[in-house]
Amino acid sequence: MATILPSPPKIGMVSLGCPKNLVDSERILTKLRSDGYAMSPDYAGADVVLVNTCGFLDSAKEESLEAIGEAIAENGRVIVTGCMGKEAETIRARFPGILAVTGAHQYEEVVGAVHEAAPMPPSAFLNLVPDSGLKLTPRHYSYLKISEGCNHRCSFCIIPSLRGDLVSRRPDAILREAEKLIAAGTKELLVISQDTSAYGVDIRHHPRMWHGHEVRAHMTDLSRELGKLGAWIRLHYVYPYPHVDQVIPLMAEGLILPYLDIPFQHASRNVLKLMKRPANETKVLERIKHWRTIAPDIAIRSTFVVGFPGETEDDFAYLMDWLQEAQLDRVGAFRFEPVEGAVANLLPDHVPEEIKEERYARLMELTARISAEKLQAKIGRTLDVIIDEVGEDGATGRSQADAPEIDGEVFLRDAGHLQQGDIVPVLIEDADEHDLYGVPV
Repeated sequence: MATILPSPPKIGMVSLGCPKNLVDSERILTKLRSDGYAMSPDYAGADVVLVNTCGFLDSAKEESLEAIGEAIAENGRVIVTGCMGKEAETIRARFPGILAVTGAHQYEEVVGAVHEAAPMPPSAFLNLVPDSGLKLTPRHYSYLKISEGCNHRCSFCIIPSLRGDLVSRRPDAILREAEKLIAAGTKELLVISQDTSAYGVDIRHHPRMWHGHEVRAHMTDLSRELGKLGAWIRLHYVYPYPHVDQVIPLMAEGLILPYLDIPFQHASRNVLKLMKRPANETKVLERIKHWRTIAPDIAIRSTFVVGFPGETEDDFAYLMDWLQEAQLDRVGAFRFEPVEGAVANLLPDHVPEEIKEERYARLMELTARISAEKLQAKIGRTLDVIIDEVGEDGATGRSQADAPEIDGEVFLRDAGHLQQGDIVPVLIEDADEHDLYGVPV
């Protein structure tokens, strides 16, 4: 006689904010799937909807509140988690029907809230999950979170109050997760945290045994071991501490991608001091030049804040000159936006909105021109490209200089035979301000 399995409750997920939030969402869903829950791709089919919120900027908070409102309107049974969980009273005041509110990376609490809202029918046949866990990214790339929290106290940032101080994962646990992801089809690992360079500081870089030898909890050692696993390794959120110099030779050896995501935020000593960030912009320029002698293809991406309180026209002019000399490959910019709880809100000499807009436009025009020039220089070269999407005839992918969703893309003709996740040599035929165009060799 056939066994009739009970239908498990279905969970919907809306994940907002940064890749670190995305990893939290993946962990929550993996735990729920291992507990037997099914996933719903839409509101209508979900017994409960989880909204993983972002609370870094006021505009991000408003986006989170809008997402919660949409989930309430479309489904009605909503659990809120993530960075805005710190503001439970605000959320409940606006949406009194919310089932539960939990904070950032409080996995047990949010899973417990789901169990209470939609209890699982007991069945040994339902508690199944792949070894690599559940992913919200395509199969061929994965985010690998190596730590939580941050020890910095930048005046514009409230991340430490949302996520706490630095808490590093064991190196063997990270490497074990990386192995499972690669075995499941991951071709590119994107290493993320709030401060990748500080990895292991809180646990005094304590070593752990891994495949018969010790590996320190240190960015350099971890990068070297990850590079041995055979996937593309891309480092994000790297503060330019002195030991970052040690990972550049690993790029030259081909162990990790020649790519660094460094949040410089500004170049003016005056503004960096107001931001409570290290002010060593001259030495950084020298180091960038040195890095390029070791790994000539290194791509450096960064983000900058314009219109920070106290930023003068001279400060902004200095930043523009610095960018011209630094010749960064990828640049994003933000207009300063007060965030509730940030020390920067109390600073004097706030910059008028129209001046912020004007400075933002000037910075983006300069960096777009630099990007276009650097991409033009790649025409005629053959670059390795990882394929993200394939159409009838063409395909879209990324070079080693491009992280998914934040950098440029490579558009391929005569590529309908390729598959998602393939890494292929591509002859670059054309370029614009942000993207490359080519054909598989």
